[in-house]
Amino acid sequence: MNNLWEKYAKVLVEYSVDVQEGDLTVIRTDSYLSQPLIKEIYKQVLLRGAHPVVRMGVEGLNEIFIKNATDKQLEYIDPMLETEYKQADKMISIGAPLNVKNMAGADSKKMAKRSSVMRNLSAEMMKRVAEGKFKWVIADFPTNALAQEAKMSLDEYTDFLINACYLNLDNPVDKWREISKNQTKIENYLNGKTKIHILGEKTDITFIVKDRIWKNCAGEFNFPDGEIYTSPVEDSAEGQIYFDFPQIYRGNEAHKVLLTLKNGKVVDAKAEKGEEFLLNMLDMDEGSRFVGEIAIGTNDMIQKVTGNILFDEKIGGSIHMALGASYPETGGKNVSGLHWDLIKNMKNGSEIYADDVLIYKDGKFII
Repeated sequence: MNNLWEKYAKVLVEYSVDVQEGDLTVIRTDSYLSQPLIKEIYKQVLLRGAHPVVRMGVEGLNEIFIKNATDKQLEYIDPMLETEYKQADKMISIGAPLNVKNMAGADSKKMAKRSSVMRNLSAEMMKRVAEGKFKWVIADFPTNALAQEAKMSLDEYTDFLINACYLNLDNPVDKWREISKNQTKIENYLNGKTKIHILGEKTDITFIVKDRIWKNCAGEFNFPDGEIYTSPVEDSAEGQIYFDFPQIYRGNEAHKVLLTLKNGKVVDAKAEKGEEFLLNMLDMDEGSRFVGEIAIGTNDMIQKVTGNILFDEKIGGSIHMALGASYPETGGKNVSGLHWDLIKNMKNGSEIYADDVLIYKDGKFII
């Protein structure tokens, strides 16, 4: 198993964020469970001649904060965190939760307020990414909590993670480069297109993507990866879209979400479960009802919802639409404290048209 964590760490350090000599590299994790991987990442960063800084969280602190913080405390930004966002060259974040539901009972209005406070700092970080001054990657370490959420044993979940990341191969980086090459063909086809039209169950929606940039994701910001995305023109989304998969955000769930959009904005939102939470998130700030991203999942090693957005948004044969913050590197201009990826199954007769040409049907590209 030690060889696995070494291989995992090398992919993240050398391929995903490409740590260089002298880089200030922040290594984050939310619990002690990920120590085997964190130690290997720390070692690999040192071997590259960079400067690793480890930030290890304590499970439950966020829950305590939201429960007890006053408005003044909710509005306070830790200057050390601000320094990391503004000065770090690389950041590697490893999720390793003991309990994926510890925020499920938290006050969603206070959570929304806190996210809104962090909005400008997050936007500045995204601007640094777009300028090529900062790189980050998010990955996971297998834990019982993640396995339980996915309805798997820990061994089954570990195997699932290994396969989804292609860590079962002798050289996973070669595989991710192959994926990147194949997805670049689709990226190049989509760049220059004006309109995207998605049809499916309870779904008929269009987005304008003129002058927006499509991006190919192959393990450089998320690991595992597998998607092609852009940020649509902010006032362009028109129509209705239905998300049949469970939608999970910060330990809370909304099921069977139906959204109606006009002039880019969600004007009606319904959910069979979790509607109050959904509406509180949509009312977070002035940008939270607008679309920050549309994306097509391409990782065929991921075929079921696990309750973990890092994996679920990459499901081969799915799309996702994020409400809230957009990506400056795609030309996106929407600013929000929210970025909630809502996932839709596309294997049930759904279609995608680019400038009225059918490019995707039943979960597969046909171009």
